Amino acid sequence: MTESVEAEPSVASVLFGERLDVARAFTANLVDQGEERGLIGPLELPRIWTRHILCAIVAPLLRPGVVGDVGSGAGLPGLVLAIARPDVEFVLIEPMERRVAWLNEQVAELGLSNTTVLRDRAEDVRLSDRLDQVTARAVSAFRKLIPLTAPLLRDGGELVLMKGAGAAAEVDAATKELRKFSVHDVEVLTLGEGVLDDVTRVIRATVR
Repeated sequence: MTESVEAEPSVASVLFGERLDVARAFTANLVDQGEERGLIGPLELPRIWTRHILCAIVAPLLRPGVVGDVGSGAGLPGLVLAIARPDVEFVLIEPMERRVAWLNEQVAELGLSNTTVLRDRAEDVRLSDRLDQVTARAVSAFRKLIPLTAPLLRDGGELVLMKGAGAAAEVDAATKELRKFSVHDVEVLTLGEGVLDDVTRVIRATVR
């Protein structure tokens, strides 16, 4: 039995504004192909918007510049944020070939001229210019993410990492890595209270 697809919530128009049609097109592509291509699980369709697409709630935390998304997978949050913030340049970093193929297809089909896809593991990435911000979602524990993400940032660059309810505990467990990689001003932000059914937690920190 095919799971029913979640209807578009009204908050989507607030988060995406004039880019809502592009977000709809990406969502439709993910619904049509996501499970078949191993990008999302079979139980995700009834919550495709609330669990995945509404990660656009993070978009206001980004600033004009170059943002890297580590472990982009299906494009969550990288493609979603690139749709919501056409004024920001995105580099989607993903090692798996079939996921890279999907990302490149979506970039072309959706006309995301602000987005490039890099097939590589985060720890192996070598950029000519370091990034202004780095995002990641559901990749690894914070203490394991720091060595993968902090070296990609310029001095003063920011980590903007989407996390679950245990975000504060992850910060507490990362004391050694924070010191080693010069990560400062760590804070846990709770986004979407009163707007989303499930709030989004973000660990934000500066590397210097």
